[in-house]
Amino acid sequence: MGSWPGRRATAASYPWKQRSRQRYYQVIFVALLQNKRKMAKERGQISPNDFAQLQKYMEYSTQKVSDVLKLFEDGEMAEYLQGDAIGYKGFQQFLKVYLEADNVPNHLSLALFESFKTGHCLEDTVKNDLVCLSDVSCYFSLLEGGRPEDKLEFTFKLYDTDRNGILDSSEVDRIIIQMMRVAEYLDWDVSELRPILQEMMKEIDYDGSGSVSLAEWLRAGATTVPLLVLLGLEMTLKDNGQHMWRPKRFPRPVYCNLCESSIGLGKQGLSCNLCKYVVHDQCAMKALPCEVSTYAKSRKDIGVQSHVWVRGGCESGRCDRCQKKIRIYHSLVGLHCVWCHLEIHDDCLQTMGHECDCGLLRDHILPPSSIYPSVLASGQERKINKASQKTTDDLSLSTFEALRIDPVSNTHPLLVFVNPKSGGKQGERVLWKFQYLLNPRQVFNLLKDGPEPGLRFFRDVPGYRILVCGGDGTVGWILETIDKANLPVVPPVAVLPLGTGNDLARCLRWGGGYEGQNLGKILKDLEMSKVVHMDRWSVEVIPQQTEEKSDPVPFQIINNYFSIGVDASIAHRFHIMREKYPEKFNSRMKNKLWYFEFATSESIFSTCKRLEESLTVEICGKPLDLSNLSLEGIAVLNIPSMHGGSNLWGDTKKPHGDIHGINQALGAAAKVITDPDILKTCVPDLSDKRLEVVGLEGAIEMGQIYTKLKNAGHRLAKCSEITFHTTKTLPMQIDGEPWMQTPCTIKITHKNQMPMLVGPPPRSSNFFGFLC
Repeated sequence: MGSWPGRRATAASYPWKQRSRQRYYQVIFVALLQNKRKMAKERGQISPNDFAQLQKYMEYSTQKVSDVLKLFEDGEMAEYLQGDAIGYKGFQQFLKVYLEADNVPNHLSLALFESFKTGHCLEDTVKNDLVCLSDVSCYFSLLEGGRPEDKLEFTFKLYDTDRNGILDSSEVDRIIIQMMRVAEYLDWDVSELRPILQEMMKEIDYDGSGSVSLAEWLRAGATTVPLLVLLGLEMTLKDNGQHMWRPKRFPRPVYCNLCESSIGLGKQGLSCNLCKYVVHDQCAMKALPCEVSTYAKSRKDIGVQSHVWVRGGCESGRCDRCQKKIRIYHSLVGLHCVWCHLEIHDDCLQTMGHECDCGLLRDHILPPSSIYPSVLASGQERKINKASQKTTDDLSLSTFEALRIDPVSNTHPLLVFVNPKSGGKQGERVLWKFQYLLNPRQVFNLLKDGPEPGLRFFRDVPGYRILVCGGDGTVGWILETIDKANLPVVPPVAVLPLGTGNDLARCLRWGGGYEGQNLGKILKDLEMSKVVHMDRWSVEVIPQQTEEKSDPVPFQIINNYFSIGVDASIAHRFHIMREKYPEKFNSRMKNKLWYFEFATSESIFSTCKRLEESLTVEICGKPLDLSNLSLEGIAVLNIPSMHGGSNLWGDTKKPHGDIHGINQALGAAAKVITDPDILKTCVPDLSDKRLEVVGLEGAIEMGQIYTKLKNAGHRLAKCSEITFHTTKTLPMQIDGEPWMQTPCTIKITHKNQMPMLVGPPPRSSNFFGFLC
């Protein structure tokens, strides 16, 4: 097959060649992973699945290694200690306390125990079926959260048994062995990390004495970038040329920006979240400074943003200036702008203007030219700034007090909150992507400082919006913090769903769960969103004087729903099992299967049968008649979604016109609607200051509603206030968080409304959709 006359044949001329090359890379990548797993098994390591299970346990645990060690040294577990070693029973006790799990699977604890015996301990411990407690503690401390500096100091002191502040080279080697083991389980390329750590050891022991002091150890560790990334370094924005490194494995050939040699297919390198600068692990310490500055450092930089060009990173493969192909046979060809994300040929640079408009996402981005130190503001601006600071209730402003925001006119800067633990590792990846797509000063890690710093920083920014990346619980946390922040103007809030149920996100048309879609497209959808003022409700629980003890009430505010009975019982069992065996609940599909199992057993045992005999209900002071019903649950809905998409109120054919006005007319502007005929035509509305009350006959009915075999539960009322009086201990839940409650009185009243952003309606897949 030939090409057109006068035209050189290229890969684009043969699309089948591109496909075969991609397939080849995929096969090689899979083969490398399989080979790595096989080698790990031969070396006595735990499997990748076991390591993932271990990480899941650690996510839910609140214990620290240092706390567990005290129990072995002079506490209740000292009996298991044999010198500096423990046997299998002692190791099981270590896991039980550290992971806060009574029943760690035997195969996991045994595999872990055996892994610590494979050449990493002294010979006598291996012969006597023991493992070194120091090695075990060192390993888990490296996996824990916390500052790298603290981890380095803790591991050093762990092996400094005589407390003289000095280790010999063999003891330091044992620390490095544990670091290598952690790196292997995290899928790092240990063949590249090993020489880096060996070079670090040479620099520490420069005099060849064979011993290392704590100060030398900390100094060397703090300057070894790959080691800091491995230990979980949280890079902070210092704007001094430091890169924000993260480990990244490349499924396609990529070249190092420093040495320009290949990183290798399936190999790991380090990538900067700010500028996409990519290097080998060993090249990180010699890398050129990061060219990205997140704020203006002089008056001449304020107001007008310039392009910031970085070599490589041209993923589209086409020049945005001349529209010709950028031949990215390796990643160092072409230039990309950090702020507008344009990609161009080197030769096209001269034709580009100096000013950057921040590209397709300009409505959301706070360019560095819009953020500047307060000392650079004019005298009048400083007076206004000081006056506004006096109204912040003496909150510690730290860095944010020193910076001032003046956004580009006619834009809506986005304040992004990310919960990295939501959605498995999705939250962490979303955090990294937003740090590149937007100004990193707009993106806040909720696990690091919570939402308060971000709200303080944006407090006086006009027209800003908030994007919460997490589950319904994370959204509730942000809304509650906004309530307490006493902001001059409450910004509207959008949701990127990373949780399990994501009921609120479903109702606001942001989907049932983020599955790796293009974040740029999601931000464009956010531009077309509309504001709706969502009702929020206060919950007051007044317990009766009984000998029984209740679980703590999880929330005092309802954003989504409240329920008593069958569905709360299922949720409570689900919650207890997940706390006990977190590794069994690591995907949405598994969660749904578990929920189905608990619902099935609940339908058999009917623990909440004849619920109406155990409680009375008042709506706006009037008793609700339940005498003719046989119920196992009652749900109070603020939004028409529960448990990941179940609409207990059911569908109502929407009449033409304003839903809010129609609901008011149907109820004759009344606070209470109980007439069955009127209830049939009522449409749920997030902002009508009324709740929907639904009766449930049992778990089977809930399953039928979830699978769409039945339209809805039993509509009982719409009301603006509701009170429950219970006479026995019953399961309850607020927004998916269950608890067992002793006899009590529960009052639910309207609290306020919060502006929320509703996504654009989905595009109809029907060719004739415009007729609907």
